[in-house]
Amino acid sequence: MYIGRVTATVTSTIKHKLYDGQKLLVVTRLNLDGGESDQYDICLDDVQAGVGDVVLVLDEGSSARQILRKRGTGPVRAIIVGTVDQITLQT
Repeated sequence: MYIGRVTATVTSTIKHKLYDGQKLLVVTRLNLDGGESDQYDICLDDVQAGVGDVVLVLDEGSSARQILRKRGTGPVRAIIVGTVDQITLQT
């Protein structure tokens, strides 16, 4: 699980049936200082996030598929499970 920023949307005309009606977003991982790293995932959006939003990503395939259990099984590795309003680091 990690915190990231939505940096782009993904459009696909041919896809697995699990993705029908679902939004795919590119999420770039954030460092502890809030800066963007070089790592990113293409995530299924379960919270209606948008470009620029800071989000919580579950990036463990089996856990992500458990969230989608009601909708069926399929090729899911990462899913956005929350939007982040504030981050407070204690030193």
